[in-house]
Amino acid sequence: MTDYAVAPLQPTCLPIVGSATLFPVRRVFCVGRNYGLHVKEMGGDPKDQLPLFFTKPADAVVGPGGAVPYPSATRDLHHEIELVAALKSGGVDLSPEAAMASIFGYATGVDLTRRDLQAAAKQSGQPWDSSKAFDASAPVSAIRPADQVKELTGAIRLKVNGDVRQDGKLSDMIWSVAEVIAQASKLWRLEPGDLIFTGTPDGVGPLNRGDHVLGEIDGVGEVAFTVS
Repeated sequence: MTDYAVAPLQPTCLPIVGSATLFPVRRVFCVGRNYGLHVKEMGGDPKDQLPLFFTKPADAVVGPGGAVPYPSATRDLHHEIELVAALKSGGVDLSPEAAMASIFGYATGVDLTRRDLQAAAKQSGQPWDSSKAFDASAPVSAIRPADQVKELTGAIRLKVNGDVRQDGKLSDMIWSVAEVIAQASKLWRLEPGDLIFTGTPDGVGPLNRGDHVLGEIDGVGEVAFTVS
């Protein structure tokens, strides 16, 4: 029996639709600038570059019913709804076909962002970690197995206190889910348990304490939480 200096943490897990088993999260990879209108609202050119990746720690993931506190050190917390792919296998230099075969299922997620810290990091050329990878920055729904998802072209929307803030279509992605995963595998060895956030449509905006957030992706599911 192995002795540890401190007790090892239990893995972050997400429920699976229609199953009593759980999905253990290994790493979280996120892609930015994957919807043309969002790229434009952030001041970029949709055809300017390959997908831009950043990461969040696994324990930034908040499953259904989990607490989402307003984070410290920011006055400008933003919502970004995203389709999330959950991997059952991995590898390096995957083809788009192999990338699709690696997907266990899909979920609806929200990439929470300290926008003021991100803007300061961009201006100074510093990393985005403090703006993206903070505690409880990745609320995620239950995972729907891939064989239950017929197509990835439907509506993706987010409401705050009942008002629609983001309203797009998965078919508006610049890079498909398979292309995003294949590109990520050129930068990291992907493994089972990885989550891939695939980008957000336009309409990102601020959240305040007490706001109720509902994210929906047709055919995938809903994520709901209140900022405390």
